[in-house]
Amino acid sequence: MKHYSVLKDEAIFGLNIHEDGIYVDATLGYAGDSKEILKRIKRGKLFAFDRDQEAISYSEKILKEIGSNYQIIHSDFVHMKEKLLELGITKVDGILFDLGVSSPQLDENRGFSFMREEKLDMRMDQQESLSAIEVVNDYSYEQLKEVFYQYGEEKRSSSIASKIVSERKKKKIETTTELTNIILSAVGAKYYYKTHPERNIFQAIRIEVNHELEDLKKVLPDAISLLKPQGRLAVITFHSLEDRIVKQTFKKYSEVDKMVSGLPEIPKDFAPLIRLVNKKPILPSKEELEENSRSASAKLRIIERI
Repeated sequence: MKHYSVLKDEAIFGLNIHEDGIYVDATLGYAGDSKEILKRIKRGKLFAFDRDQEAISYSEKILKEIGSNYQIIHSDFVHMKEKLLELGITKVDGILFDLGVSSPQLDENRGFSFMREEKLDMRMDQQESLSAIEVVNDYSYEQLKEVFYQYGEEKRSSSIASKIVSERKKKKIETTTELTNIILSAVGAKYYYKTHPERNIFQAIRIEVNHELEDLKKVLPDAISLLKPQGRLAVITFHSLEDRIVKQTFKKYSEVDKMVSGLPEIPKDFAPLIRLVNKKPILPSKEELEENSRSASAKLRIIERI
């Protein structure tokens, strides 16, 4: 099972790993990042989160060959703080988020890809009840339009939502191919092949099914609060909506509160909690782009707890 970890070297370097530190991989996936962290913490501990049981089973085999000082937690990363607290962990030295869909998930028959015919699913956690098939067939026109516009930033959201509602009256929409054909008929060939709205629509449905943006907004403040002084948080995003949330959160916690910004001495409660390690996002190198085209949209942002 081939998985390529995007910006792996830059993220691992950015975490400034100590061999006796406690680290969290919030997005275990297929262990691309976790194995590199585990190699570097001979006396430390790694806690890795994932909601995909297939990914966990695969990663367990990889990690146990490196060491035993790790624990995999089958949970959405939004529950990170409470799950770590249950294990007696209140502070950590570093946290890594590698967001987006892993290559194996795209390549397996999980309905994430519009490149071939698969059953509509898109669940990262197979135990969740909501899948892409429910979104496409059960959501109202207004709900579909909102999802497509907010999470896919698709200009033709209205006409695509309308076409889906029209077509599902005739027959339940069950496969990725059926959905892409409906998108094509809704926008016309010229627009479809020039702008590829299917990418935006599939992204939007995946975000809705897995509540990705809401979870990210909730977890970032928790992640910052978990860091020890000089502890680092690295986040790799794959589209503008994710990056905007990360950028805005880091800005909020790295600036002096506006209420006291003019004072000669800033009270401790209003001082910044973090500093930006890199003011501009780190992008994939030319070599990485040549090796893996899926890394083209990736951005890495790193902060350090003050």
